[in-house]
Amino acid sequence: MKEKRENGGEEEREKEEEEEEENEDEDDEDDDDDEEALFGPLAAVFPRDPALFADSFPTRSRFCFCGHVLRIAQHHGPRLGLAAPVWDGALELCRYFEEENLDFRGRTVIELGAGTGIVGILAALLGGDVTITDLPLALEQIRENVRRNVPGGAAAPCPLPRVRALAWGLDHGSFPRGYDVVLGADVVYEPRSFPALLATLRHLCGPRSVALLCCGMRRELGAARFFHELLPRHFRTQLLRRCPQRDVELYRATCGGHG
Repeated sequence: MKEKRENGGEEEREKEEEEEEENEDEDDEDDDDDEEALFGPLAAVFPRDPALFADSFPTRSRFCFCGHVLRIAQHHGPRLGLAAPVWDGALELCRYFEEENLDFRGRTVIELGAGTGIVGILAALLGGDVTITDLPLALEQIRENVRRNVPGGAAAPCPLPRVRALAWGLDHGSFPRGYDVVLGADVVYEPRSFPALLATLRHLCGPRSVALLCCGMRRELGAARFFHELLPRHFRTQLLRRCPQRDVELYRATCGGHG
């Protein structure tokens, strides 16, 4: 008898659950009817997912360089704009670190226009004392990626990168001169910013500094003029590698005899 009562109780619960599901379905149908009555045919055209109308939508990608797996968040949308994605220049610069087996231990490093911060993060994992910079709107994305990839604490294998705002040509004076390494990936894309970028590079670089700049060379970006005409006025400039498949070039710049 006890077994029968238990079985009967299960059947009653199943019936109650079925009735609840039917009521929920009816409520959903009522909501759909209300939307259709309110918006008419537009209700079938526009999606109901509010996330589709958010200011940004995040994607997360994994990249492997120098034995490190980098988990990089990219918050695409109008707010971050060009600062959101990982560009080809950044990936090519990371490949250069890997292929040349670069070691940044004991070196001060600053990355300009970092966007996601992937280049500066890799430099930190390779031992550098790194400062990662961009405009204020991009700093939270950089900080997120630093947290995701660089362990903190006293036992961490590398120093935690600093993340700071830097508007070229405006507040570079608040940064010290003479970094050992200055990094820039896809920072040459707007001709109106070239004078400010040059002023910033001239401030940050000292007699022993090395700047590694890797950028897309599309003609409309003016990059060829920057590297072939403007940069050589102040720095000794050397083309290190060219990637024709992606139209990306990597340059090394040093002060040399230039002031």
